[in-house]
Amino acid sequence: MKRVVLATGGTGGHIYPAVATAAELTRRGYTVTLLGQAGGMEERVAESAGIEFFGVLAGKFARSASGLDPRQAFRAARGLAQARSFLKRARPGVVVGYGGFASLPGVLAAQSLGIPTVLHEQNARLGLTQRLALRRSRAVGTAYPEVAGLPPQKATLVGMPVREEWLLRQEATQKLGLQDGPLTVFVMGGSQGSVAMNSAVPGVLREVLGAAGLSPDDGVQVIHSTGPRWIGEVLPQVQGLGWYKAVGYLDSVAAWSASDLAITRAGTGTLAEAAFYGVPVIMVPLPGSAEDHQRFNARSVAASGAGRMVEQDAMSRELGGVVLECLNRETRVTMQAAARRRSPQGAASRLADLAEAHWRS
Repeated sequence: MKRVVLATGGTGGHIYPAVATAAELTRRGYTVTLLGQAGGMEERVAESAGIEFFGVLAGKFARSASGLDPRQAFRAARGLAQARSFLKRARPGVVVGYGGFASLPGVLAAQSLGIPTVLHEQNARLGLTQRLALRRSRAVGTAYPEVAGLPPQKATLVGMPVREEWLLRQEATQKLGLQDGPLTVFVMGGSQGSVAMNSAVPGVLREVLGAAGLSPDDGVQVIHSTGPRWIGEVLPQVQGLGWYKAVGYLDSVAAWSASDLAITRAGTGTLAEAAFYGVPVIMVPLPGSAEDHQRFNARSVAASGAGRMVEQDAMSRELGGVVLECLNRETRVTMQAAARRRSPQGAASRLADLAEAHWRS
């Protein structure tokens, strides 16, 4: 049995790339196990995807001067021991680590046992957990051509693995309850939503699109995924606007397939999906994101021509003008072409290639 262990967890941005890679490795005849935090989101996702899962304790690193909580240190130590015990039994040929605190027990346990490890760095700046595992890793697959803090000799550009599914536009708009003809603006602050974006974006779009006389009949409509918790706060803001549809949660494949422009945070998973679907993106980086990675990501995408960046505290002043700029046909077409050049299509296959290259039988 040829086994690969994918160490991941914590957030969808770490988990879903592992799921995409697992599907590719399974197609190649490998037995794949996701190793992550017991009871975490990764366990539920693995079960839904039909992927074998092994859960361990994971201690979350504090990012304050006080350092790691002793209770978290104890959990991390126990998780490392649990991961070592599992890996001794499973005997994988390689362990792939996707970053985030939940991946660390699996990666460090593999390195302590001499099992080859490959890392996937999804951000434009090397994360804390990846830095801890970097020295003894064999290679790092990256989502960006350059990663701050990562020696170039360790890096292999593979892209960000995403679900490579899409719908015809007419099918997507019908699924979302939208009209097929108008340009569609997709607003999303992450799977759980963003209070700041939910508060600011509806008013900005109401002002700039309404002032411009735009509506579905004139060529523009909005689909806004607020996050289930916040839908009740957004609906009153868009009441009476037939061209603005707010929902708590929606199917991301349908939303991206229907979209011509997106206003989002700057997580790598979101930006990779935008590129896969060729959608220009206006990015509002999350202030205080770990290692400030969202701002690094946004700058990289903006430099490629596929997006524009607006700081959160400048949304009320700057977002409207940027939206109108990006809805200009010539600008939008240029940005769409730049987005497609960044498409992560094939990223799961390339990361699987990298894992195979360091496989130890």
